[in-house]
Amino acid sequence: MAKLVLTAIGDDHAGLVRALSGVIADHGGNWETSRMAHLAGKFAGIVLVTVPDGDADALINDLQPLQEQGLLDITAEISAPAAPSRGTSLTLELVGLDQPGIVREVSDALAARDINIEELQTETVETPMEGGTLFRARASLVLPEALSVDELTDELEELAVQLMVDIEIDEAG
Repeated sequence: MAKLVLTAIGDDHAGLVRALSGVIADHGGNWETSRMAHLAGKFAGIVLVTVPDGDADALINDLQPLQEQGLLDITAEISAPAAPSRGTSLTLELVGLDQPGIVREVSDALAARDINIEELQTETVETPMEGGTLFRARASLVLPEALSVDELTDELEELAVQLMVDIEIDEAG
């Protein structure tokens, strides 16, 4: 089976997932994993699809009408087999008052230690009691084998103080 990674974005309205999933099903494809969201009036998503090897190109071609109709702008890539993650899996949770640069500062610290971010979810929420905006992030990380959880925790505690946020690290189960 071929693995396709589809990214899709379009003006949000009812029926977008139906249109995309219909084309996938018509080609014997299996919708495996996805992340989708409504962001500032747009529908944005990423989907992992498996399809019989001989049908991958036909599926990609049959997604074109969705673009031509203006429903979704879609990018499809045939994925190479992924190398298994090596190292310790962790979850990072961050909460603090929203400010520009939080993601950059945290991702800089992680990249400097060769830590892979496998998944990242962020959001901002209004805090009516305090009159500000909270920034929340949750990330799935993989530490290289040479780096200890304690070393990372110490470094991120220093960064949390600088950014005035709370950061928690837990080993993934």
